[in-house]
Amino acid sequence: MSVEQLEAYISADDLAGLKALLTQYPDLATSNTSYNVSPLLLACYFKKPQAANLILAHLNEINLYEAAAVGKFDAVAYLVQTKPDMVNSFAPDGFTPLGLASFFGHLEVARYLVLKGADVNQPAQNGFNVAPIHSAVAGNYTDITKFLIDSGAKVNVVQQAGTTPLHSAAQNGNLDILIMLLEAGALVDVRMEGGKLPADLAREKGFNEIADILS
Repeated sequence: MSVEQLEAYISADDLAGLKALLTQYPDLATSNTSYNVSPLLLACYFKKPQAANLILAHLNEINLYEAAAVGKFDAVAYLVQTKPDMVNSFAPDGFTPLGLASFFGHLEVARYLVLKGADVNQPAQNGFNVAPIHSAVAGNYTDITKFLIDSGAKVNVVQQAGTTPLHSAAQNGNLDILIMLLEAGALVDVRMEGGKLPADLAREKGFNEIADILS
């Protein structure tokens, strides 16, 4: 049975099919997918938590990136204590453990990683230049965004296509994060590639109150 079938079951959230496949071919749980991530990380990216838990049940161990993505605090702590230098390392798809914890909304894991030396401004090493604060804002995680700002995250950092955290907050309509970013010095006049301001993105999404704040 192929990895392609595994990916299809994960994408469709077909838990019965996934369970049967992994029961028959348990080695698939540790295979590399066509997305250059493990099946567990793929389930996280596809936002299929039940599939992720099912895959977890077929794994004897997980790596630091997987542990950060699924929010397994004890595993993260053990792995960082065992190999402290891994705290600022990059997953095969270029993201850091802190970036993954921030994107998937695991505040306590993010706190621990920063405590152990994770760089809050370290961007992904894959061409997208996504910093942890980009990930937190994109995921609408107010508590993680606040924590990163309090820990020294730069609020005007630019990712691919010129997007700042304020662009993402405006597009998501998250007023709490937006105010938090503005209070931390976020600039309202930064244009993405193509010329759009944060206010433009907010207005396109129908968040007129936010667009007015930013104008």
